[in-house]
Amino acid sequence: MAYKRIATEEAFATADQFRLFRRLLDEGFDDPGFQSLWGFYLISEAERPKKIREQLLDLDARRIADMNATGIDVQILSLTSPGVNPLDADAARALSVSANDEVAAAIARHPTRFAGLAAFAPQDPAHAAKELERAVNRLGLKGAIFNGHVRDEYLDDPKFWAIFEACEALDVPIYLHPTGPSRGLIQPMLERGLDGAIFGFGVDTALHALRLIVAGVFDRFPKLKLVLGHLGEALPFWLFRLDYMHRAGLAAKRYDSIKPLKRTISDYMRENVYVTTSGMAWAPAIQFCQQVLGVDRVLYAMDYPYQFVAEEVTAQDALAISPEDKRKFFQGNAERLFKLG
Repeated sequence: MAYKRIATEEAFATADQFRLFRRLLDEGFDDPGFQSLWGFYLISEAERPKKIREQLLDLDARRIADMNATGIDVQILSLTSPGVNPLDADAARALSVSANDEVAAAIARHPTRFAGLAAFAPQDPAHAAKELERAVNRLGLKGAIFNGHVRDEYLDDPKFWAIFEACEALDVPIYLHPTGPSRGLIQPMLERGLDGAIFGFGVDTALHALRLIVAGVFDRFPKLKLVLGHLGEALPFWLFRLDYMHRAGLAAKRYDSIKPLKRTISDYMRENVYVTTSGMAWAPAIQFCQQVLGVDRVLYAMDYPYQFVAEEVTAQDALAISPEDKRKFFQGNAERLFKLG
């Protein structure tokens, strides 16, 4: 091929993470999204969850064999959802450090095949900022991974903004990855099995991203780069209405929480946000996002191992776009955003 295939949302887990998740399940941790997600993937003995557990833990031969079988040259590794977010602060700090050390060691073993994003403990924003600095400057990781809400809290609360300050100062992106919807969103989804990747993940993550925008995070940190998977969790398809209704809400002074912004919501989406195709190997949607956000803002991702389908790789190879834009999509945009090579 005339390009490398760099997959930008590829999950891994550590044995410590699984141990801590199992303890939360055994203790009856009161988070319906966590119980739905990991009560299945960690406990079920069905073929799919068993295989995914094995793939998540492997950072050597099996993973590389899967990459070779599907033509993936590089995976950008990130700690699987919900990362450290359900844990208490002490456990979250310890797991973020050990997970970053573990992924850095895997990259050292396979430097041409892996890059990585840094986990951090949002429960302690000051520690998170220091760990991000260590992970980027000392371990060579290429950005930050954040797995959704923190026990129903979203990062638009200014108490978390030291994390954004650190990412902007380090000039690395933060990848906002889904987790189970927060307590206020999840119940009607659970009733029909819609809380996970089929729908709920995207709803919660799109809400989180919009909260960051309308709270003024990108006005405060104008150089901050946010990455959204699954083609932007449907936000690119809503840009016209989001801009219209945000203007209308401001004019009507309907909500005290809505304040004027320096730019429109669609401006932030085009200037501060990148989207990946994880789990969305669908040409019409990919090309729509390239049209409305720009070809420099859309990156390839597989969503390994949760959606590991060889045919989806070749389907995206066949996108009806120019060779130059295809190289950007698979390789160039990732190299520029994550400073690879």
